[in-house]
Amino acid sequence: MKIYTYKGKKNLCGDRIRIERLKKRMTQMELAAKIQLQGITLERDSISRIEIGTRFVTDYELKLFAKVLNVTVDDLLEEDDTMES
Repeated sequence: MKIYTYKGKKNLCGDRIRIERLKKRMTQMELAAKIQLQGITLERDSISRIEIGTRFVTDYELKLFAKVLNVTVDDLLEEDDTMES
């Protein structure tokens, strides 16, 4: 499977995941643990790579991020001018 990039990143949601995680004063390790409690094995390193945009995010992972961070999937996919490079 070929993974394409958009504006140099492999996902749209990494910046928003980081922002929402920081709003909740959660570490990457804590977020990984909460995702793992939902049944998906995701390590801290994977969270880091997602947040910087070097890792693809599957649809089921995106749904779990939204659930754990208590936001909507649309919130995590939202783009605004402050996030563009």
